[in-house]
Amino acid sequence: MQITFVSNYINHHQLPFCRAMLEAGEDIDFHFVQTMPMEEKRVRMGWAVDEKSLDFVVLYYEEKERAEQLILDSDVVLFGWTEGETEQLEKKRLSSGKLSFRVSERIYREGQWKFISPKGLVNKYHQHFVYRNKPVYLLCTGAYVASDFELIKSYPDKRLKWGYFPNVSCNTQGKELSDTDKIRILWAGRLINLKHPEYAIEAAKTLKDKAVNFSLDIIGDGPMKQELERSVKTLGLEDFVSLKGVMKPDKVHEAMAESHVFLFTSNYLEGWGAVVNEAMQCGCAVVASREAGAVPFLIKDGVNGLTFDGGSLDEFKRKVTDLSCDRQKIRSLGDKARETINNTWNAKNAATELIRFCKEYYKNGNPSPSLDGPVSRAEVIKAPGFLRTLREKNHLE
Repeated sequence: MQITFVSNYINHHQLPFCRAMLEAGEDIDFHFVQTMPMEEKRVRMGWAVDEKSLDFVVLYYEEKERAEQLILDSDVVLFGWTEGETEQLEKKRLSSGKLSFRVSERIYREGQWKFISPKGLVNKYHQHFVYRNKPVYLLCTGAYVASDFELIKSYPDKRLKWGYFPNVSCNTQGKELSDTDKIRILWAGRLINLKHPEYAIEAAKTLKDKAVNFSLDIIGDGPMKQELERSVKTLGLEDFVSLKGVMKPDKVHEAMAESHVFLFTSNYLEGWGAVVNEAMQCGCAVVASREAGAVPFLIKDGVNGLTFDGGSLDEFKRKVTDLSCDRQKIRSLGDKARETINNTWNAKNAATELIRFCKEYYKNGNPSPSLDGPVSRAEVIKAPGFLRTLREKNHLE
């Protein structure tokens, strides 16, 4: 079976899944068609991989004829982001009646009220609705994607859970947490409004006031850095909070492996949030905003992590405080988090389930979604409401 993944460029987020597809078996012939060179800003962010050293990668702009053949003739094609010439090829493929998948994050991330735009509805009709009766499935990269597409009545009964599947090597030896050990808490990401790093500072102030034995490391850089530094001084948290600046991914993973609790505070503008996968794989007890796309897929509140309403600083502080006062809970949630990634939400399982689904389609035309994890049915989960997104938008501006 020939399977081709088409997207703008291959990056470190997609590489684990691609490698899992390559290792899936001799009956799978897998390729990745890269449609454009990576932008320089993404290269500076550390997203780049040496695509020319990867023999399964076909560069559309250098091997156009071969790339077109893969797009039009493969047994299965997955489409990520496409534009220009490849966008027209995508339409031709999706109309052909051959098995295809759309890999999509949210289309109404800034507010579902935008779907009422007449011009937008016409565009969505041509982009999505016209394929409702074709063998085109939607791989929902985020928990609220299905809700967006329900609004435009596209891909009925063909919406499946998907995501990003980073794979980190975490040495968690020495991560034991005794009753007297300092609780090591970590936050990592760009220091920007939508990620709400100030929530971590506020939680640290509460923990200090309650005399919890803890430390908080904040990894990352961005326009909020000076504001956060001022808050640390104003609140007297210099002995508890450390702003570490930018670190390379492997160093971030080392910090996750050494931490007990990971804080993820992004709002609804965070389409996925791969640091959640990574922190869970490193055995952290994660306290995460429900509004970010990865969270409802990956975390069951109170089982393998804790979740909070993304707009509620009070709920966030309460959950961080309660967790920090229950060391057994920290250990339990961290262990269950690691199991979730290692057993279900990982690149190997995603590749296995996708291939199974495709083979079932070609065998009987009626493939079954997985029971859990990647390629399971994506339920319609209510996205943040209009007033919630409007308040957040005003805050950002």
